[in-house]
Amino acid sequence: MLSRSSFTSLVVGVFAVYVAHTCWVMYGIVYTRPCPAAADGAAGGCVWPYLARRPKLQLSVYTTTRSSIGAESNIDLVLNVEDFDIESKFERTVNVSVPKKTRNNGTLYAFVFLHHAGILPWHDGKQVHIVSPLTTYMVPKPEEINLLTGESATQQIEAEKQTNALDEPVSHWRSRLTLNVMVEDFVFDGSSLPADVHRYMKMVQLGKTVHYLPILFIDQLSNRVKDLMVINRSTTELPLTVSYDKISLGKLRFWIHMQDAVYSLQQFGFSEKDADEVKGIFVDTNLYFLALTFFVAAFHV
Repeated sequence: MLSRSSFTSLVVGVFAVYVAHTCWVMYGIVYTRPCPAAADGAAGGCVWPYLARRPKLQLSVYTTTRSSIGAESNIDLVLNVEDFDIESKFERTVNVSVPKKTRNNGTLYAFVFLHHAGILPWHDGKQVHIVSPLTTYMVPKPEEINLLTGESATQQIEAEKQTNALDEPVSHWRSRLTLNVMVEDFVFDGSSLPADVHRYMKMVQLGKTVHYLPILFIDQLSNRVKDLMVINRSTTELPLTVSYDKISLGKLRFWIHMQDAVYSLQQFGFSEKDADEVKGIFVDTNLYFLALTFFVAAFHV
């Protein structure tokens, strides 16, 4: 039989291996192996960044009640940034018209296009776009009701009706849209593209080389419950704050994994409010401090 000290050493050893394995997995998420042929200037097997050509880009944000669009009909342009600089962060607030369908508990989508300046997105073969809903369904936060002593029975009935109505989810407005573009001139290995980034990549053949177009990303973790607004049937316009900042490849991959994790929680029955608490761990906390807390807790245990 193992002695107590031997058993303790075994448990500590297993836990140390677990911590080391977790660190290795996290390292694999944020680190991407570049194409080995790129160091020699060879094009074979490598996927090159289109942004390295320094194209003149334009950012356009449209809204529509449809989840897919094929042309410029039935869409509204809400933001147009000419001479878009991928290195410069910005934040702008615009007023968005709310269609009748959306006011009746319908969905409104934002289509974000990154395309060549001076060309409409659907006329540009090298445009990239991403879609995100601007509405979500949630049970509204109940308002405080002060029932004074001596209220009539009618007032109490009306208060009960209002409370019961709050139990039904209604359409809420996402007042923030956070955009990112991966700005690193990173050369990917075509034979081992990371699956997480690959689904955001659009590639084109230019001569003898394959290029990936700018990687456009919407930060869903920044959509917090505190920014949601109830959409009333009388509402015709709502504010939308569009913010942009560049993002590194390592953080992009980490953020994709975190968003997938939150989405999985929602599929398992987590409400919008429950998922918001998980989002707060990553959005409201410095990532380096979060990593330090993990390591300190691991070694403490």
